Amino acid sequence: VKEKCETKHARSNMEEDNTTIVMASLSTLSSSLLTNLTHSILSISHHHRRRLASVLSSPTLFSLTLRHLLSLSLPDKTHLIANHLLSLLHPLLIHLKHNSLTSSATTMKLRDLDAVVLLLFLCETHQLNPDALEASADNWREILGNMCANTMLSNNSGLWTCDAGILMPYIETLVRCKRFVDIMGGHNHIRRGDQKQGYEVPAARAAVVALRAVEVFKDDDDAGEVECVICKEEMSEGRDVCEMPCQHLFHWKCILPWLSKKNTCPFCRFQLPTDDVFSEIQRLWETLVKRSDSHVA
Repeated sequence: VKEKCETKHARSNMEEDNTTIVMASLSTLSSSLLTNLTHSILSISHHHRRRLASVLSSPTLFSLTLRHLLSLSLPDKTHLIANHLLSLLHPLLIHLKHNSLTSSATTMKLRDLDAVVLLLFLCETHQLNPDALEASADNWREILGNMCANTMLSNNSGLWTCDAGILMPYIETLVRCKRFVDIMGGHNHIRRGDQKQGYEVPAARAAVVALRAVEVFKDDDDAGEVECVICKEEMSEGRDVCEMPCQHLFHWKCILPWLSKKNTCPFCRFQLPTDDVFSEIQRLWETLVKRSDSHVA
């Protein structure tokens, strides 16, 4: 019992810390950017509620979605929620002017979106009314449909007309997804070959394709050599080389093999986006942490 209480307390602290990070990041936005973010989140929230309503109103779609959900293993469910978390992080990071998200990190198949909104609603229902799901699964659609309708009526009572009423449900969902992904992190290490530390992932293909080619140029006052830190050879003036977003230069023949294994700049460890969902969450969350820390400081 003591261990359960300690675990519950630790999870509560984790959720509070994550909420603080998101709130601190939001506080750095100007009024106009916060308004734009609110509109973006309202649009996303309406889309998610429409998908949930569609699933619950259609016996066939509900049956197919529930069957798909039940067929997923726990690591697969973690991956599903992780992808959803990335889609929730997307509008926040964009309005914080962090534009290095890849397209693959911000889109979900409709089938997966239906599954994740149903999964989250099942979790919410269990939390608010654990006895509701004790009934046969055949009755779940009717039970969940009534609860969804009541929730939508409550939201239409005026709460959703203010920024707080729009942002708070978004923040709560984002933080819950983050907590779940953090708790289930051990399952991800199985997928990564049990390498819990020092795990490296390649840069996203879209991020590599988007890298700039620039011409090496040396000023007359520049006494030093422009060197590629990978091969340690000087870059010839007038030659096209790769410029990373951090503005460090490398030979294309050197940087491409490097980025096929690692997503970091060889010189300063700047991180490029990756196609690995869990690494992307960590990379983007670190951006939020730095943003919130700088605001507190």
